[in-house]
Amino acid sequence: MSARTKIALGLAAAALTSGLATAAAPAIAAPSTGTAAAAECGVRSDGRLWCGNRAGAKGYEHRSYNSAVRGPLNTGFSWFQCWGYGDRHGGGNTVWYWTQLDNGQWGNVPAVDVHTSVDPAPGLRQC
Repeated sequence: MSARTKIALGLAAAALTSGLATAAAPAIAAPSTGTAAAAECGVRSDGRLWCGNRAGAKGYEHRSYNSAVRGPLNTGFSWFQCWGYGDRHGGGNTVWYWTQLDNGQWGNVPAVDVHTSVDPAPGLRQC
């Protein structure tokens, strides 16, 4: 089991045991894409953006769909080290986020696959 999966499972267990997830008033908001997002999306004290993402999102070598695929984000919650400009994507902007993918490789993920409310995410450094 990857570290990313362990973190996601730990966060889900904590949410359930603290009563955050209820049938009457779910703590998880649905983004405009219609998929569930993690309750948290922001930069933590470690300087990383921790945010929901599209499970199965691909990480690319460069900030371009024409570059090699480095690997996937298998879970729906990840951290991102920094952001940079690249090719325009389906999110209507050119922001891409840099992270360590679930296979251990590093890659660029288009912002359309990260459940931020604004891109680039406030407080995250540019790289």
